[in-house]
Amino acid sequence: MSYVVLARKYRPKNFGEMVGQEHVVQALSNALAQQRLHHAYLFTGTRGVGKTTVSRILAKSLNCQGPDGQGGITATPCGVCEACVAIDSGRFVDYTELDAASNRGVDEMQALLEQAVYKPVQGRFKVFMIDEVHMLTGHAFNSMLKTLEEPPAYLKFVLATTDPQKVPVTVLSRCLQFNLRPMAPETVQQHLAHVLEAENVAFEPAALRLLARGSRGSMRDGLSLTDQAIAFGGGKVEEAAVRQMLGSVDRSHVFQVIDALAHGDGKTVVEITEALRLQGMSAASTLEEMSAVLQRMAVLQAVPSAADDNDPDAPEIARLAQLMPADETQLLYSMCLHGRTELGLAPDEYAALTMVLLRLLAFKSPGGAAQKKTLNETRAVARPAASAVATQGSAPVSAPVAAPATAPTVPVAPAARPPQQSASPIAPQPRAVPAVGAPPGRVLPVVEQDAEPAPKPNSATPHTPNGQTGSEVVGVPVRVQAESPRENASAAPAALVPTEEGDFWHSVVMEMVSREAITALVRELALQSQLVARDEGHWMLRTERESLNQPAARDRLTTALHAAGHRVNLTVEVGAVGDSPARRNAAAAQERMRAAEAIIVNDPFVQEMMRDFGAKIVPGSIKPV
Repeated sequence: MSYVVLARKYRPKNFGEMVGQEHVVQALSNALAQQRLHHAYLFTGTRGVGKTTVSRILAKSLNCQGPDGQGGITATPCGVCEACVAIDSGRFVDYTELDAASNRGVDEMQALLEQAVYKPVQGRFKVFMIDEVHMLTGHAFNSMLKTLEEPPAYLKFVLATTDPQKVPVTVLSRCLQFNLRPMAPETVQQHLAHVLEAENVAFEPAALRLLARGSRGSMRDGLSLTDQAIAFGGGKVEEAAVRQMLGSVDRSHVFQVIDALAHGDGKTVVEITEALRLQGMSAASTLEEMSAVLQRMAVLQAVPSAADDNDPDAPEIARLAQLMPADETQLLYSMCLHGRTELGLAPDEYAALTMVLLRLLAFKSPGGAAQKKTLNETRAVARPAASAVATQGSAPVSAPVAAPATAPTVPVAPAARPPQQSASPIAPQPRAVPAVGAPPGRVLPVVEQDAEPAPKPNSATPHTPNGQTGSEVVGVPVRVQAESPRENASAAPAALVPTEEGDFWHSVVMEMVSREAITALVRELALQSQLVARDEGHWMLRTERESLNQPAARDRLTTALHAAGHRVNLTVEVGAVGDSPARRNAAAAQERMRAAEAIIVNDPFVQEMMRDFGAKIVPGSIKPV
């Protein structure tokens, strides 16, 4: 008898043998037990998670006749009746599997639907299973919509796809959708151990852990890799053989790399990388293993109680988690993920791996968290000490609260002068104020501009108790320029002050704007200006923005006024504006907004909702019509 691969030999025959899809098994079992059957089912999920298997088990549950031939619809098919045996062997006439990847046209779909008019020959239900249904063409989908919505009572549709996003919503709305989840590595490992025990194959748990991670959520891939591992290991499944077969990197190398990165040891990092190259290990697998370890480290750093006692790598991962700060762990994890995408761009993948590891080392903060803390403390002390010498006018200003102009100052004795110089009796005394938050004993004297410059310290200059010379550091008063009236006007615009000339100027400007006689800078000049005075042939405008007072803009505005019937010359000055078309428009818009808000707030229904249900009006959501 020919050998049957493990993925086919150990395909589940009933819902009780399925693993990792308990949510789907429970829903289908309850529906079959209560006979609340839908006419169309859609199973989605990645490859190898059991979509086709669930379809076959469902077909057996619908058509099972029991060992005595008297059975009915059941959630536990017997597996020995004629219908169950025929479905398992793929020769049941009332169960049709269609591969939509190779039969994706409207003709193939029409041929399948033509069989729907005939009642089942052997079974209780006719089941159409369409695999990879997302591969069907748009016309094929449209041709099946009517039958899919209202099929005969004896017909059931089962659709399976790995890409439900490509299935039209008109099809999705006609089906019960079940999403089969990827298998967890622990689930795959337990199932592989069960299969190998049934096959009497010796194995190592660490080898099964590698196979489970290599399956990437697919039970079929895990069983196929196990078949390959049995052949590679000569009838045994050992960790060393499986690691060599998969090209996986030994976790010990990964631990050494992370340990070297934690200590900033670049030499060890490069040596380990070269050793992996000589062993022929995969660079992508190296970064993948590092990402897995760093993820475990980050979890332990955030939740120390999340350690897995059954994992033999748990003690080493816990040691590395204590060795590396949490922020560096997050940074290394992100760089490993992004580094995998760079391997294909480099001419040599191990050169790219070396650069990724060196980048991890380069971005590692020297000195660790202790040095960061010391640096932050030093900056925190230096900031108030540096800001203590700031003054406004002649009054010292210290952070964080500015001292008032009449704040008293603490006189400090003048610095000692060299013996060959004599202190002038009329020399002004430097004034100083203690810096808020400065270290004790550290005072910076503030010297006025008309004071004599402090002498340079020499060997005869006395030192203060903290080791600093009396005149080593001086503070110079900071002169703060007052804000200009124009800046104040632009920062806080004055309120609208209507004028008689403003009514006339607003109507003229808005009429030109509506006709698009003025655009761009000329329009802004007209909108932002106030008509101050006018006579028979001359008008004077005023604007707050000097950038608008351009000769070209004035000439174009004059031309537009001439075209509108106003034969005048313009003079534009810069100054405060109280009445301009722009301000009138803004005031009108605010008035409309207030009116709209009043209508909404005073509405009885709105008030009832606010009173009874605590509703609130979202600010900015009201727009006047």
